[in-house]
Amino acid sequence: MTDTSSTRPADSEAPAPRQSRLLRLTRFLPLIAPVLLWAVPCWLLLYTGQHWPLPVTSAGTALFALGLVGMPLAMVRGHGRRQQDRAAIVGDTLLGSSWVLFTWSLVLGVPLRLALTVAGADGSQDRARIVTWAVLGTTAVLLAWGYAEARRVPRVRRLDVQLPRLGAGLDGLRVALITDTHYGPLDRARWSARVCETVNTLEADVVCHTGDIADGTAERRRAQATPLGTVRATRARVYVTGNHEYYSEAQGWVDLMDELGWEPLRNRHLLLERGGDTLVVAGVDDVTAESSGLAGHRAHLAGALDGADPDLPVLLLAHQPKFVGRAAAAGVDLQLSGHTHGGQIWPFHHLVRLDQPALAGLSRHGSRTLLYTSRGTGFWGPPFRVFAPSEITLLVLRSPQPPTSA
Repeated sequence: MTDTSSTRPADSEAPAPRQSRLLRLTRFLPLIAPVLLWAVPCWLLLYTGQHWPLPVTSAGTALFALGLVGMPLAMVRGHGRRQQDRAAIVGDTLLGSSWVLFTWSLVLGVPLRLALTVAGADGSQDRARIVTWAVLGTTAVLLAWGYAEARRVPRVRRLDVQLPRLGAGLDGLRVALITDTHYGPLDRARWSARVCETVNTLEADVVCHTGDIADGTAERRRAQATPLGTVRATRARVYVTGNHEYYSEAQGWVDLMDELGWEPLRNRHLLLERGGDTLVVAGVDDVTAESSGLAGHRAHLAGALDGADPDLPVLLLAHQPKFVGRAAAAGVDLQLSGHTHGGQIWPFHHLVRLDQPALAGLSRHGSRTLLYTSRGTGFWGPPFRVFAPSEITLLVLRSPQPPTSA
């Protein structure tokens, strides 16, 4: 593996894309989301004809009110300046639980109520109570299952990816991808070690981490990240920053990954040669890097490809899928990304689609460029994954020309 590029900026680099609709919407979410998440289920499950005994109604209302007040307070204490891990765990768990309860109050509760009415189920009170228990039961099952899915070692997803410009000597190159590990308030050092053990069973030539290593500084989350130093690859271990690094002293994470034996591809590339053929392995900082104010950090694709032969195939690491527009314009063959978590908790993926061109899996952009978007290896915030399983990915790169036998 040969390092052939620098990180110097270029004045011709394309400006950052316009602020997305999702980012504009998020300005108002902190104000309205907690009220909706707690008030809507409270009304649907307690005050739409159930006629619960007064102690039940009072206790239920008090619990919803406690969640409405406690969740934002815990989130602020956990993710604000104080960075209190216990508060973050409480706030994140309440956020995920309220989202699932809110979702299924609407998705299941309302249609079930209508269906029971049409079916002529006896008594409006009975119908209302059936709906309440159905929603609560479904929510409990999904949260238990979602918690187990979030905490398990991800399944390995394997797929072949044909790159028309890939030389026959590189046919069968094995690229392992982990991303969005999000080491955080819940100590997952043992989980981290098991993930790395699984990656090592893949016997990959190149192992990639496309950012969002953790929530917190490298010093604070070092114990959880240290197992990454045990990952093995026959050719290279490469890493690019994600947006969460820029909330937590990104340079510290770059330095720690370098210390652990990974190659931070900060707007530069390496050359991988095998069988007389060459692949450009490039990486860029996350698109949020420039707005972070951290000197020298920006998403700089021109710098990443500076000095590379334009006729060689390019494998690009970029944290967010929406970078693929720039990648396609530059003729990149394959971009690897994460960031979306596949939505993490259904149906949040609909909001993700407002901001990103792909949610998960392989997609084509332009005439040449393929994008693989991982659903992520860990989870952010709420310790749940509902209908969006995590993954460790093994991509086997294929040449249109079969390798020549010796």
